[in-house]
Amino acid sequence: MGTRLDSPEEQAAEVTDRLFEEYPDTTISLDFSNRLELLIAVILSAQCTDERVNKETEHLFSKYDGPEDYANADQEELAEDLNSITYYNNKAGYIREACAIIAAEHGGSVPDTMDELTALPGVGRKTANVVLQHGHDLVEGVVVDTHVQRITRRLGITEERSPERIERELMELVPREHWQEFTHLCISHGRATCTARSPECTECVLEDICPSSKLDNEVDLASGEAW
Repeated sequence: MGTRLDSPEEQAAEVTDRLFEEYPDTTISLDFSNRLELLIAVILSAQCTDERVNKETEHLFSKYDGPEDYANADQEELAEDLNSITYYNNKAGYIREACAIIAAEHGGSVPDTMDELTALPGVGRKTANVVLQHGHDLVEGVVVDTHVQRITRRLGITEERSPERIERELMELVPREHWQEFTHLCISHGRATCTARSPECTECVLEDICPSSKLDNEVDLASGEAW
């Protein structure tokens, strides 16, 4: 029990198969109705729960309509509209600046390339991957958020620490057709069972192949610290 399979490829494949069975309908949990709303929601979701973001965007999306509205919004007013979101002042600035660029340089449409998206303020590769996957139906990589980062390290699929390096490794280990779903499987499992502080190892469908299982191992490979 609590032992990783022989290779990272085998481990990743078994993890993917089991999580597909456990969470057959998993998908993105952010609420949006168009690409701009998706972009804004993902910017806001950095270091903030999707549940909190959805509560804020419910009124935000009814108040502002289109990139020009956000670009021309008063910075303090927009920040106040986001005041329950972490780093709301910075994120208000990112949204205004990104929307100004979208209006001026992209004809008011959210761009559909990695380079153009990551050139927008507040948009890194993770955010761009989400927008491409769920806004444009383009899968160019694996979204690596805190859940993916924690679970892939905890399960011994990767020893990398940075999201960029983890993504590159996962792109080699996980079949391309599963790149998008792999993220949502990890997020669902991270919320339901494999939480950051108190994972429910006794209830986990991956416990027997998890080298971080509290039932058999002394160290959490995600953090490198003892349980």
